[in-house]
Amino acid sequence: MKSVLSSLCLLLMLCASTTWADATRLPLRPAYAAEQRAWLKAHPVLRVGLIQQAPWVQRVQNRQLVGANIDLMKRLLEGMGVTPDWHLYPDLPALERAAAAGEVDLAPGLQQTPAGLRIWHYSMPYLRVPHLVVGERSGSGSVDLDQLPLEQIVAVRVPSQAAEYLERTHTNLRLKPTSSERAALLQVLNQEVSYAVLDEASLSLQLRESRFTNLSIVGDIGLPQLLRLATRRDQPLLSDIVDRTLQALPARELEELRDTWLPLRYPQSTDFVGFWKTLTLFLFLLLTLVATALYRQRQQTRLLERGLLGARAQLDSHQQAAEALRLSQFSIDNSTVGILWVNWDSHLRYANGAAERMLGYRPGELVDRPLSQVEPSLDMDRWLRLWKRVREQEDGSSSFEIDCLRADGSRMPADVSLSFLRYRQAEYLVVFLSDVTERRRARAALEESEARFKGIAGNVPGLVFRLERAAPGQVVNFAYISEASQEMVGWPARELQREERGIRSLVHPQDLASYLNSQTLALEGESDWYWQGRILTRDDEVLWADIRTTARPLGGGRMVWDGILWDITENKLAELALADSRARLRELSAHLESVREEEKARIAREVHDELGQVLTVLKLETAMCELACAGQIPALDERLASMKRLIAQLFQLVRDVATALRPPILDAGIASAIEWQVRRFEERTQIPCLVEVPEHLMQLPDAQAIGLFRILQEALTNVMRHAGAHSVEVHLWQEDDTLCLSVADDGKGFDPAQRKPGQSFGLVGMQERMLMLGGQLQIDSRPGEGTTLYARITLDEEVTA
Repeated sequence: MKSVLSSLCLLLMLCASTTWADATRLPLRPAYAAEQRAWLKAHPVLRVGLIQQAPWVQRVQNRQLVGANIDLMKRLLEGMGVTPDWHLYPDLPALERAAAAGEVDLAPGLQQTPAGLRIWHYSMPYLRVPHLVVGERSGSGSVDLDQLPLEQIVAVRVPSQAAEYLERTHTNLRLKPTSSERAALLQVLNQEVSYAVLDEASLSLQLRESRFTNLSIVGDIGLPQLLRLATRRDQPLLSDIVDRTLQALPARELEELRDTWLPLRYPQSTDFVGFWKTLTLFLFLLLTLVATALYRQRQQTRLLERGLLGARAQLDSHQQAAEALRLSQFSIDNSTVGILWVNWDSHLRYANGAAERMLGYRPGELVDRPLSQVEPSLDMDRWLRLWKRVREQEDGSSSFEIDCLRADGSRMPADVSLSFLRYRQAEYLVVFLSDVTERRRARAALEESEARFKGIAGNVPGLVFRLERAAPGQVVNFAYISEASQEMVGWPARELQREERGIRSLVHPQDLASYLNSQTLALEGESDWYWQGRILTRDDEVLWADIRTTARPLGGGRMVWDGILWDITENKLAELALADSRARLRELSAHLESVREEEKARIAREVHDELGQVLTVLKLETAMCELACAGQIPALDERLASMKRLIAQLFQLVRDVATALRPPILDAGIASAIEWQVRRFEERTQIPCLVEVPEHLMQLPDAQAIGLFRILQEALTNVMRHAGAHSVEVHLWQEDDTLCLSVADDGKGFDPAQRKPGQSFGLVGMQERMLMLGGQLQIDSRPGEGTTLYARITLDEEVTA
């Protein structure tokens, strides 16, 4: 029934297309420029790209193209005075690929998209196709989607422009995706959903079926499809010609085109009565003519068929038998397997061409020869036992490998397979021969290669192994472990290859977790495997081992890991000793730095207290002398004034020395000390500085405070000497249990990776100081982009509490 309805719809569409195209219309007279007319004259045929989709473009039974886009393009191209060359494509991506390849000139019925603008030049819209809401007929009027309750479901085809629009703009809707517009309407009829959303063109096709009589349009979602004519972007003249032709097309013709191809009404039986009568009469006449022609043809051919039928059948059977025989003989003679038929007396009764070529005989020379000429060790007693065993199908192998004797006396290794055959009244033993010379040579080469590999692996100062996995998710096994395992760990290779052993049985218990974790990551990621840790020998001796493997896929999910386990005990112990030595040197350096800072603080206190007291007494004595002798001796007054100036300078020098040894501002906290140091730097260098420190910061241990302060001093010194900066920013902040200091300048910067040895002791000193404090130092800089220094130290629990 569906096929009948589809045929009727196609006939109706063809009739409507003919009606619209054949209607009497005035010719289009677009106002073309001289250049445009010349272009049209040079291009009498335009390639029109079409997307095959009803009701826009489709084929009817006589392969004629009909549809709204066909009628529109015929009208426009007639106005241009050119002939169309139709090109059909299944979807829009295929059409766009053809346009990008220059296979089409223009295409109708497209919607403007950002991606399409790179390929097409779009005209002004000539047709507006809305997306409609369809439901069962009722007196409720239109439907407001924004007020739709949640219990009412809306069906929409996915993927589609309407589905994306509703999901984006009507979040209150319960959308049900469907595969097609017809499926959405059927769900409305079956009351699985309340409404369906589809465009006007699809709805006009579906409403032609009588089952959708009770459905009606109840709303518009407000998302129209604006159809345009698209021309290739590399043809601007054609784009202007299309625009002028569209402007010359009367608006009423577009409305008639819409009414013809997008009629939102149901088909009535009375609409096309004349059409059905004409169609019925035409079909009747056509059937009468066909029946008459068939009858006459039947009469003429029946006599010939009777005479030729028997001869043709007999000839076909003979030809088929002969052809089958030739094919069989050709296949047997040209196969790669030699075939010998042997009688009970061990004489050959048949040999195919392959067997003769293998054994070096001319055609027919092997027939009637005894089988012992091919296999000299096959005497009559052995042959009869073999015949009996194969004939009675006793247990035992009927396939084996021998060395056949060729006609020139040379030997040919061959695989032999035996089969018993009864043909008419005779019995034969069929011998199948396969030349395995290359296989034996390859096997010998493989054995030699394996022996060479084992020799090399056995002399490598390490344990060579291979891991194999048959498929993802399966168990990984040790396919090979070199014999060096006996000397290295005291266990033979066959013991370690057992499934419950492996290398993991050698790993130290404290390092087993890291071993299994690294192995699991390598196996799951099918990547190379690296691990370093401790293993135990058979005598419980601890060795440091380094495992390095390379992963190789073999296809079909198979993976292998080829690797080697090195004994790095000496190197590891030296590395640990070196690390311990470096740690002790760093501790010693930290202790010396602490002692030096304490000594500086002591000297600062003595300079400040002792020299300060002496200078104060000296200043008082000078003042007393000035009171006693003022105005009496002018030269003495000048000397006293000079002494006062020297005492004041000495006071300032004492304060500067004490401050340089240990700034007293550190006693007020690191935040105050940083702000004080930055301001002093700003006064001394006249470089604008921005400093931000927290208002409330807990008191740091003296070592951390002094270390952070010295790093700030060194950083500001580097800015003054090398940066050439115009401004500096200093920030101090706390992140959880970490105190962070940053010093950023807008100077000329440098490449940290190209620091020259012997010219960056300041940076090295800051890094070592941070390591002694248990912190981190980071320097970010690029030439011409300034430098930023980050210093981070971990605060003690007492400070962060």
